[in-house]
Order: sequence, then C-alpha cells, then structure tokens
Amino acid sequence: MGENLTGPTALLVLGCPEVPVQQALALHIAHQFRKRGFFVHTAGNPAVLNLLKISDPEKRYLPEMQVLETCIEEIVEKKRNAKLCIVLAHSDAGITYAATMRHLLPETRLVVIIFGRDPEPLSALADFPCEKIVEKAVHNPMQLKKKINKVFGWAA
Repeated sequence: MGENLTGPTALLVLGCPEVPVQQALALHIAHQFRKRGFFVHTAGNPAVLNLLKISDPEKRYLPEMQVLETCIEEIVEKKRNAKLCIVLAHSDAGITYAATMRHLLPETRLVVIIFGRDPEPLSALADFPCEKIVEKAVHNPMQLKKKINKVFGWAA
C-alpha cells in the first residue's frame, strides 16, 4: 500500500501494551482504514509503538507513529487533526486519553474500544460523548473484532 497523504486521517490512540489483543486489533483497524483510503496516524507510549514497529516493519498498515504526548501537543497547536479518532482502552488511563481526545477534537467522530478482563466499569467512566465498543478480551480478539467490524460496517 502506498502512502495516502491526501485522504482523511484516522487517529489511532493506544495505551500500555499490557493486554495482548491490543496490537492485533490495532493492525486490523489500521488495515481496514487504509483499504478505505484513510491515512492512519498512530499515537501511543514508546512500548506499544516499539511492538508495532516490529509487527509492521515496512509500515504497510501503520505509516506514521508518534509518542502520544507529542501528538497531543500537535493537536493543541492545531498542527494535527483527524476525521476519526479511535482509542483502545483497557485501563483508566486509556479512558483519560479518550476524554482528552474528546476535549481536543470536539467535532471528530470518537470511537472508544474498551476491553480487558473487566471492561464494564471502565465503560462507565467514559461519560463523555463517544461511541463505545465494549467486550471482555485479553488473549482472544475475535469477538471484539466482530463488534468493531459491525460498528464500522466492514465484512466479517
């Protein structure tokens, strides 16, 4: 896939890579949006970015990755924007990242994917305007993948 620098931007925000399904889902989401003409920008902590760099060494799915704090600075400075923001959250920090994105990108479609061993309490913390996809998922991403595909209208 060639770089798509002119299409709409999907911002993918990732937290700590403690829960294994996150990396697989990030690659799946990025692949699906790239197929549909989006430029995918990924922001996260250094650990998750390093895992993704190893998983996608040719940057076919994740062409641009950046430390989350730098991404937030660029949004505040109006150097970065997105048509769509997807936050993967398995902890309260992930919900905080989602709330930050809602505040900084008020007109952007925000989808928060909430997962982990006990996602329901986290879902209750996301009390700001957003779409939520909630599923118990730690090692097996398949049920959550089905829900994601349904929300975005992708074939199974």
